[in-house]
Amino acid sequence: MDRGTVGSASRGRLHVEIRHHGASAVVTVSGELDHHTADLLRESLEGCVDDGYARLVVDCSPLEFMDSTGLNVLLGARLKAEAEGGGVHLAGMQPVVARVFEITGAEAVFTVHDSLDAALAD
Repeated sequence: MDRGTVGSASRGRLHVEIRHHGASAVVTVSGELDHHTADLLRESLEGCVDDGYARLVVDCSPLEFMDSTGLNVLLGARLKAEAEGGGVHLAGMQPVVARVFEITGAEAVFTVHDSLDAALAD
């Protein structure tokens, strides 16, 4: 069940949109995720878990840039979601974003999907 967009916020060069799809919170992140904008994503992901959505699907397809601060936000969300019996699924990463996960080895601790549709079907 898709309830449409339930939240949307922007800060600087980052835009975050949240919608619910069944038991999942789908968080679409677009723009640039760095130390200037990371708090917006952190607050959004933590809010989803606080609202009872422990399965977080992060649609990274429109994300143009991410640095280590963004990676740390996702790692923190993963810990919080797993503590509630869920997890973080990453979908549709562009090569520039996927490279951050490859360099750090962080792709090993996330469930990574080629597309949002694949993540929602999992």
